[in-house]
Amino acid sequence: MGNLATDTEVEGSDGRYAGVISPDWEAWGPNGGFIAALGLRAAHAHGVHPRLASLSAHFVSAARFGRVDIKVTTLRRSPRAESMRVSVSQGTRTISESLVWAVADGLDGIVHDTARPPGVPHPDGLRSIRELAGPDASPPMPIWQNIDWKPLDWDDARHGVPDCPSGQPRWAGWYRYFPEPTFADVAADAARAVILLDLNPWSAATRVHPSGTGFIAPTLDLSVQFHQPRPDSEWLLADGSADVASGGLVAGRARVWSSDGTLIASAASSLLCKPLRPATAGDRLPPVLAGPRTGTPHGC
Repeated sequence: MGNLATDTEVEGSDGRYAGVISPDWEAWGPNGGFIAALGLRAAHAHGVHPRLASLSAHFVSAARFGRVDIKVTTLRRSPRAESMRVSVSQGTRTISESLVWAVADGLDGIVHDTARPPGVPHPDGLRSIRELAGPDASPPMPIWQNIDWKPLDWDDARHGVPDCPSGQPRWAGWYRYFPEPTFADVAADAARAVILLDLNPWSAATRVHPSGTGFIAPTLDLSVQFHQPRPDSEWLLADGSADVASGGLVAGRARVWSSDGTLIASAASSLLCKPLRPATAGDRLPPVLAGPRTGTPHGC
């Protein structure tokens, strides 16, 4: 089992950092959201402003588990905001390129909040996947050892993962991280949302299709806006959609909410469909703890 806060720690200074892609976060390969989180933590360590505003990541190459080098370059810095470029690499191979904005705390500006969460049950009234599936169930991919899930609906006969399409490319569910659900570190807290925002669009897309589609969909790019942090919220609601899938591309939108209904972050992403290798075909994976066939890798 991994720990998101310790597994995404980076070391270094002056724009040069190093981290480790842990196999504990495998989802059909190194998870794109986890790699983005490593870069985000390096940017936060490098920058002077404490509040993260946005992350825009391009996943350029498939990564390997193990050490990565992270270079952070300040593109613009002012008393109010800072723009940084983040390059994650392994040897001579570029894994991802990101842009991160951070801003100062306590900025003046207009204030309003009309965001409303979807009308779903509160997590306090739901049972976790581990309770529903029973003690003999095991996660099909390592990443789900680190994330608990409370389904909004459950069918014992199908283990919560319908074999027939639902008709709508939508997905929502409550999630909590193991073994620590919340983190005081600003970037580690933001990483909780980044990983869920990365996973959600493929989960939504597969709801329109029967299981065993024969494809996975690596994330090409992930653009995240951070709104109002809620580091005290153990359970996070991730909801999103993938309204269009065409020509091998899937377009995703996703949001993450706190348990009190605060919009924490939102994102848009592009996914590239890729045929499954026979050894990892979706219909051969035990679906019990996988949610809606989630687990987005990265890179093409």
